[in-house]
Amino acid sequence: MKKATPIPVTPADVEPAAVSLRGKLALVTGATQGIGLATAQSLAAQGCDLILCARNQRRLAAAESQLSRTPISVQTLSCDVRDENSVASMFATIRKKVSHLDILINSAGIAHPFKPITSLSTKEWNQVLATNLTGTFLVTRTALPLMSRGSSIVNVLSMSSKRAFPNLGAYNASKFGALGLTNTLREELRSQGIRVIAALPGSTDTPIWNTLWPEAPRHRMMRAETVAQAIVAALRLPPDTTVEELDLMPTGGAL
Repeated sequence: MKKATPIPVTPADVEPAAVSLRGKLALVTGATQGIGLATAQSLAAQGCDLILCARNQRRLAAAESQLSRTPISVQTLSCDVRDENSVASMFATIRKKVSHLDILINSAGIAHPFKPITSLSTKEWNQVLATNLTGTFLVTRTALPLMSRGSSIVNVLSMSSKRAFPNLGAYNASKFGALGLTNTLREELRSQGIRVIAALPGSTDTPIWNTLWPEAPRHRMMRAETVAQAIVAALRLPPDTTVEELDLMPTGGAL
């Protein structure tokens, strides 16, 4: 019997081709530092056009200057995601320039210093919930009319969305709530072909630790760029596939 000639198999035969993000348009909130900025940089490297949103004008200008060195379109808009009028104003400006949004990255977030609930002020509670939960709701609700089949939403949450830590009452509550919002959005938008991804990174070296725990051992944490690369990889999956929950942890585990 004649021996069959083996057919060579290349990676392209077994790995689905990644979708190109070149020419897509992404809105990134909290885009001037941490995971938001790193994700904007990773999207820019893929040729994705950007709208960057944050409150701090100085950092917005710095991010725009850095990303404008790449061959993409970069727009910056000052917006307080906690404020419904500010969000509406930002989208009124966006709609004057574009009719479609391909990607929404909800990355705006704040924390509060470690303290028990008995010491947590109402002001701290309200600020954290307003930014991390209500801000995600307001931006997403206003963005959805610009999104259609094939678009993607990524909500940058935290391992604190599923695991409660002592002395982080408002932060935990905001992230648990934001995961519930994300899961609800996914089910509501599934039939419309809009992907909704929850990114749940563990300890990541970002400026939020200046508030949470200034002495935290950052050398044991992930880099924001690592989280951003994972988010972009999820966005580049074929259109018939999605990552619903992106759990990332330092190899050493939680701090």
